[in-house]
Amino acid sequence: MNSSTPRFRGEWPALTYEVHDWRPADATLFSHRRRRAASGPYESALIPSIADLPVHLPSELATEAEEAAVEIARFDNAASEVLGDREIAPISAVLMRSESAASSQIENITVGARQLALAQLGEEANVNARLVSGNVSAMQAALNLAGEISTGTILEMHAALMSRQSHHAGGEWRTQQVWIGGDAAGPHRAAFVPPHHSHVRAAMDDLVTFTARTDLPALVHAAIAHAQFETIHPFTDGNGRTGRALVHAMVRRSGLSRRVTVPISAGLLTDTEAYVAWLTSYREGELAPLLAGMIEATFRALANGHRLLTEIHEISARWRGAITARRGAAAWRTIDLLIGQPVVTVRFVQAQLGVSAHTAQTAIDTLESAGILTQAVAGRRRNRTWHAREVTEALDAFAERAGRRN
Repeated sequence: MNSSTPRFRGEWPALTYEVHDWRPADATLFSHRRRRAASGPYESALIPSIADLPVHLPSELATEAEEAAVEIARFDNAASEVLGDREIAPISAVLMRSESAASSQIENITVGARQLALAQLGEEANVNARLVSGNVSAMQAALNLAGEISTGTILEMHAALMSRQSHHAGGEWRTQQVWIGGDAAGPHRAAFVPPHHSHVRAAMDDLVTFTARTDLPALVHAAIAHAQFETIHPFTDGNGRTGRALVHAMVRRSGLSRRVTVPISAGLLTDTEAYVAWLTSYREGELAPLLAGMIEATFRALANGHRLLTEIHEISARWRGAITARRGAAAWRTIDLLIGQPVVTVRFVQAQLGVSAHTAQTAIDTLESAGILTQAVAGRRRNRTWHAREVTEALDAFAERAGRRN
């Protein structure tokens, strides 16, 4: 049974559905009654091709999309104007970590900035921090691969995201039916059942062709690609985080953002229920809620990002006024490291600056004496870490603002 005639609402195709049969794979996991309820025919989505589909925007939305694009470019330039070229690399790291944490938080994977910094160092960190650290890797992979978005590069993004866990295959299309919500025994009560795995490769090929188009405003292009990706749901896990990394890759490829990571996921975090509603509307054939929502999320994210930029700049200025080390001393360069990596070890400073262990320790001691660094665990003799609390507090405040519901 196959319902194959697309329904259009606002000149965009709604999903149609096809019927498959389901039997729980492991009968030992569920009761007989539950197995019966979870067995039998179910409907999974059929994905319409969008590669060459015309996109008709209401004039108001087109104008707002252009305004958002201008603001993205301004935010990118602000990093240079406020912080200077010297600090572009660390502020990119700050925003990337903030963005990765926000993207994960949408899926209820929360972590503080200090734990995330520990995970990035390879030091002791909790499970969530290690997962979000994988999201940082995926975001970096997305930006590195932004010049060529292909099925191969999307698989690379996902492999980076899943590199620190073993429960799901990283960098491989799914080979089983998945569903969102409902009962783990079967898809019958699910909120949404993505397409059967036999359709994933063709749907992703179509999506990649869509991402190569040059006739759409950048943010509109990225929003539709993201929604289509989430509807295909090509992986067994990590679809949301990979799909949001894809948004940033497309924004970077468009040329709107050249230096820093624009924290769009942090804007989406403000109202996750609305985010799910936009995706649902898209699947029902409505583009306007998705596009309006993504534009609004971008404006929210940029406001939050500008505030973080200002706070980081003020922290750096205070630090530079607090130390009296000679010009050229390693302490000055260590300050730059702390902006992007607010938890450090002697070994990390030594490797990053290319100095001896003694010089790295002297730099850390100088910053500790100035109140810039504190030992993460007081009195520890081995495996010591030092913590720049002002930076992690600014990052945690950024995350808290992003998650504050309006």
